[in-house]
Amino acid sequence: MGFLIKGLIVGLSIAAPVGPIGLLCIRRSLAEGRVSGLLSGLGAATADAVYGSIAGFGLTALSSALISERFWIGTAGGVFLCYLGVRTFLSPPAQQATTASRLGLLAAYLSTFALTLTNPMTILSFIAVFAGLGLGASASYSAATALVLGVFAGSTAWWAMLSTLVGALRTRVDERTMRLVNRISGGLILALGIYALIQVENTR
Repeated sequence: MGFLIKGLIVGLSIAAPVGPIGLLCIRRSLAEGRVSGLLSGLGAATADAVYGSIAGFGLTALSSALISERFWIGTAGGVFLCYLGVRTFLSPPAQQATTASRLGLLAAYLSTFALTLTNPMTILSFIAVFAGLGLGASASYSAATALVLGVFAGSTAWWAMLSTLVGALRTRVDERTMRLVNRISGGLILALGIYALIQVENTR
């Protein structure tokens, strides 16, 4: 139970800072509804759980392979961010509130899942957190499982809260405001993508 609570705290602290995933969640909650925003966040939470499992269960060979290929993985993530930024910036505002289709909901989930997986700093962060909590290759599997579940639950709770709060405001957002949201969020996501590419280049 102690590790589960620690995982909840870690999951909330990882998800809460506003970054590209947060911007996508907010924008999609406004344009397509709470479910689309929530699934965007769940994609990131799932990727966090994957990396947390790699760190927690001591899969050193896989984590080493991911870290050794961080340039190409990070480059792919940066390019994907730039693409999402440009696409969001150019998206016309919806004439009225719409609900995403099943295919659109799946795309929302998969896009943020892939985006989080292509961030090589994620695995490094989890390795550091798990090491600080006394978990490593020889750690208790039950403790590692509880911590990973806690991370996923904490991250999911944040995205559920954010998408619900933002989704409740979508009926009050007019076309002009939505256009501004698209421009600001798209520009910020593009800037974050360019910054990610610069950071990756500096690590070569």
